[in-house]
Amino acid sequence: MRDEPRFAVVGNPENRRVGLFARAATEAGLPAPRVVPWRDVLRDGGAAFAADEVVRLDSPGEDAEVDRALRDMDDPTRVEGSARWYARFTAAVRTLDGGRRLDDPDELAVLFDKRRCHRRLAEARVPVPASPTSGAAAPAVRGWADVRALMREHAMPRAFVKLAHGSSASGVLAVETAGGGRVQATTSVESADGRLHNSLRVRRITREAEIAALVDALAPDGLHIERWLPKASLHGRVADLRIVVVDGRATHAVVRTSRSPLTNLHLGGARGDLGAAIEAAGVRWEQALEICERAAACFPGTLCVGVDLLPAIGWRRFAVGEVNAFGDLLPRLTGLPGSGAEGLDTYAAQIAAVRARAASPTEVRPPYEPAAHEPAAYEPAADDCAAPVPAPHGQAPPVPAPHDAARHVPAGHEPSRSQAPRTRHATL
Repeated sequence: MRDEPRFAVVGNPENRRVGLFARAATEAGLPAPRVVPWRDVLRDGGAAFAADEVVRLDSPGEDAEVDRALRDMDDPTRVEGSARWYARFTAAVRTLDGGRRLDDPDELAVLFDKRRCHRRLAEARVPVPASPTSGAAAPAVRGWADVRALMREHAMPRAFVKLAHGSSASGVLAVETAGGGRVQATTSVESADGRLHNSLRVRRITREAEIAALVDALAPDGLHIERWLPKASLHGRVADLRIVVVDGRATHAVVRTSRSPLTNLHLGGARGDLGAAIEAAGVRWEQALEICERAAACFPGTLCVGVDLLPAIGWRRFAVGEVNAFGDLLPRLTGLPGSGAEGLDTYAAQIAAVRARAASPTEVRPPYEPAAHEPAAYEPAADDCAAPVPAPHGQAPPVPAPHDAARHVPAGHEPSRSQAPRTRHATL
């Protein structure tokens, strides 16, 4: 019988993520994890771990000293510096030596580059929004003129423009164009004294010159463009899902709803009714979870990811918006029925998965390999595209009508997750 795992966590000691994982470990009867602060890793040029330590990396965010070391920014609300953050963070990850890693350094480098992540998913035939910037070889977006040209060339009247290395909707613009040269953008980015700041206020910009100035200022950090897919709604609010996949298995899900295109909870989004979403998806709920598991399978060396899933209007189809390396912060949320994580939060589920790996060391998952054929991006069907074009200046666009979910659910159908667990990841 194998010894129980001994965890070490690289994170910010005062952060709630580290505290929640430590609590899950002690509640599971394990010793409290050894915490290695990111500030020490960055200051000392690395950290070493014992051969029997199971090493988990947690987010370096929400710490002013660490943010300063990664981005050279004294104000955490500043948007700029994400390319510098990416270069320094991925370099720091590679300075960690020893232990048994739950986060593969090469995979983290892909997960924190939206262009490379999009390409990897598309190559694996995971449905994703179409993108003219997919992959490391895609042409650089130098500013607003390039965004306009790419949207026109690829027939994208609506698109999301994102920082290639951004997170938490930092630097995101939802751009809409219409006849007569009209354009508007929805964003939480604000400009003050020539500097860009993240705000908690989502606003609509209707002056193209202002949109152009924002995009031009964001472009040096790298931009990624994706088709804006019309999303399903719940109770008159657009909706998407964050689904956590632990060791190849979709274990936790939360619905996020908003009256704006940005559903992030800190930007005014709200948790929606998961039961209503499952009912709306009907027999397609299993497909939704399977898509998320396929996305996670593109990163076999990473124990846990959070998948942002975009349901099409009517909950008929799904596409993956993003895959998040640190997407497991869902306090007090317990596992889906039949997932194997019932009664466990996301952290306890990961601890249980590590224990299961140790108990079944012969189950090995193959490494990621690109598909042999050309990838196909998700393209919306004609009836997916019922979203309104921008209203004239000064008028708010209409909110989509609530979807009548019940009529899409076969009588007596109850989604189930009772099938056998899928193959586990490689042996620790």
